[in-house]
Formats: sequence, C-alpha cells, structure tokens
Amino acid sequence: MDTPRPTVRIDKWLWYARFFKTRGLATRTVAGGHVRVNSQRVAKPAYAVGPGDTLTFPQARTIRVVRIVDTGTRRGPAPEAQALYEDLTPQAERLRQAPSFDGGGRPTKKDRRKADALRSGDLE
Repeated sequence: MDTPRPTVRIDKWLWYARFFKTRGLATRTVAGGHVRVNSQRVAKPAYAVGPGDTLTFPQARTIRVVRIVDTGTRRGPAPEAQALYEDLTPQAERLRQAPSFDGGGRPTKKDRRKADALRSGDLE
C-alpha cells in the first residue's frame, strides 16, 4: 500500500524555511500570485506542497528558485530551515544580491560604488 506524500501549506512552508519573516508576508506573496509551483502560478496560501516540488518566487530584489526536500514541522534555527530545500537560484542572481557591510557605521565610498555597480548590472 502506498503511503501518501507528506504535504504542507505553501505559506507555512515558506515561513518554516525562513524565506519570509512572518507567515502573513508569505501569505500575501502567495495570494498576490507571485509564487509558482512547478511552473504553475499559485494564488491560494492553502495550496499543498511537498518534497520534489519546485518553487519560484521573488525575495527582495532576486527571484529565488528552490526545490523542496522536506516539509518540516516547525520554524526552527537557520541550519534546520536550510535543510528543507535545495537552492536552484542561478549563480548570476546570487551575485546580484546586495553587498553586506560589517555594520561599522556608514559604508565607505568604495562600498557604495560596489553597491551601485551591482544595481546597474556592471559586475566586475
């Protein structure tokens, strides 16, 4: 006898995997029609997803592509959340993410030039 595939609501999974800070943000993104599951647009936050599904959604200024590995049971620490998915985002999109500053106050002129180059698409 076949066991059913474990599934979870898409908004809950996006929150478990720490792609969104609150479940409400995940719900709004899905309800707004900004999420695709296996290339099909999804507009209902209650849509069931499970291992093997591929999700495409916007996060900040990048388009994330991830394959679900596990459904998870809670919103745990970051290493636990990263075990829930396999990141398929193209390398060029990963490079376009905002540069991180060390938090030592205002960014230097060199840091600002680097950020501007990333925004305009001039990668070094």
